[in-house]
Amino acid sequence: MIHQYDAVIVGAGGAGLRAALEIPEGYSCAVLTKVYPTRSHTGTAQGGVCAALGNEEDDSWEYHFFDTVKGSDFLGDQDAIEIMCQDAIRAIIELEHMGMPFSRNEKGLIAQRPFGGHTKPKDPNNPFGERVPVKRACFSADRTGHVMLQTLYENCIKRGVKFFPEFFVTDLIVQDNIARGVVAIEIPTGEIHVFHAKTVMFATGGYGRVYRITSNAVVGTGDGFAISYRRGIPLEDMEFVQFHPTGLWRLGILVSEAARGEGGVLRNKLGERFMERYAPTIKDLAPRDVISRAMYTEIREGRGIEGPDGTHYLLLDLTHLGPEIINKKLPEITGFARIYLGVDPTKEPIPVQPTTHYAMGGIPTNIDAEVVIDDKGTKVEGFYAAGEVACVSVHGANRLGTNSLLDIIVFGRRGGKKMAEYIKEHDFPTLPKDADEWTRKTIERILNSNGKERVSRIRKELQEVMMDKVSVFRTGESIKEAIDKIKELKERYKEVKIDDKGKRFNTDLIEAIELENLLDTAEAIAYSALNRTESRGAHYREDYPKRDDQNWLKHTLIYKNENKEPIIKYKPVVITKIPPMERKY
Repeated sequence: MIHQYDAVIVGAGGAGLRAALEIPEGYSCAVLTKVYPTRSHTGTAQGGVCAALGNEEDDSWEYHFFDTVKGSDFLGDQDAIEIMCQDAIRAIIELEHMGMPFSRNEKGLIAQRPFGGHTKPKDPNNPFGERVPVKRACFSADRTGHVMLQTLYENCIKRGVKFFPEFFVTDLIVQDNIARGVVAIEIPTGEIHVFHAKTVMFATGGYGRVYRITSNAVVGTGDGFAISYRRGIPLEDMEFVQFHPTGLWRLGILVSEAARGEGGVLRNKLGERFMERYAPTIKDLAPRDVISRAMYTEIREGRGIEGPDGTHYLLLDLTHLGPEIINKKLPEITGFARIYLGVDPTKEPIPVQPTTHYAMGGIPTNIDAEVVIDDKGTKVEGFYAAGEVACVSVHGANRLGTNSLLDIIVFGRRGGKKMAEYIKEHDFPTLPKDADEWTRKTIERILNSNGKERVSRIRKELQEVMMDKVSVFRTGESIKEAIDKIKELKERYKEVKIDDKGKRFNTDLIEAIELENLLDTAEAIAYSALNRTESRGAHYREDYPKRDDQNWLKHTLIYKNENKEPIIKYKPVVITKIPPMERKY
């Protein structure tokens, strides 16, 4: 079945929905999503969306800009970061006018709380001197992403955006460097659909399911990364994988940074507030890469708590906050602790461990969400990316909390505006006759396979090796072991067999295709990590423990090379205002 839309957006999270709102009346817009739109992963973001509103205390977008550049370990592109931080204030007010129900302070203004890495100068006359935490995160209790997603979805419905829920996109139609549409499987029927489009945006979210412990939903299988990678589009900075410090022990379910923003502290088995050792100024509100490494160090040095299964954890202590604050400002977090671990956070600390959380890297784009494929800024005409799947790059080597929701609304909007311009100026590109060939052959191969391999077994082995070898701490040797394992798993994947041979709701088939996406994404992460012989942000090489600006102040671009080693190139970091300096907290 062939459909024709001026704009096709893949993914119904915040970035995709915000982009859809920019498609003008008189032009058609389709949003395709693996799940029902309001189940998109944006809805799990808890703590807030940041903007220097100054509702709680003095703040400025320049302070926000400095924090984001520093938090990125100076790998973020400063032109993009400046745009994001300047536009944040307007974006928050716009969301409020759309109907987003923010929490309020005593004055009735949008409430703001501190978050890791967000600071202001202790002395305004010395902006590069000592800094202290600032209240910059605008929030809706601890359900900020949920209410943002609902608000954007409702506005899309009002605008007449056409939704295709439970459509699993398998391929990008691109020819002569022009995007021409996408191919998708309709999960309820098993039918293949071709969406012929003038413009395509990927807003498909992250790849957390590459790892064993993750805060990501089960749909976070790196689809947008892998599809682009297979079609000759590079992936940027894939070595930078963020591990959130506080996932529920063994489960990885997120315990938002909002808990520490409200005053929660991390403790080891001795009861020590150990972050004082690693970030003496801002302690438990240090950036996520700093805290995750500190937690692993505490466990390595014997100050972790051993569980009955032999795994270790640390404690997030909220007990001193009191039931009123915990139940009013952190209801979702505390509910998860009670339900999944049987812990009452008002009376006892929560067992936590670092959990795979966010992809700093992704599909390379410019500041208008247009996909680019090299260091010269060459565009794939009509192709856009925004949100976690994209790399603009505002997060560099490490994302600050609450900058993700900001990223999706700022660059989702900018991408949507560029799509609107493009569809007004261009006709539909020619659709290749064999547009669905890859999808059709892939389905036939999997359904007709008599191999002995199982999807679940290969997926588990991939997640284990990535968690053990390409995690918070890495070495060249460990990464090479992961690469060898990925190669083995990719060969074994060719022999994958599934039991369900039907068409309707064949989740076995979907999971088999998702597994190929996970393998390709893992390959890009591991090879990029092996090549970068330094430590920067979330990429910590124990064999190269220092940051190396002379050789590595540059972005990785990795290109797929069928049946051979991937090709890796580089492009410069955009530095406009702040030169690299030592990163201390």
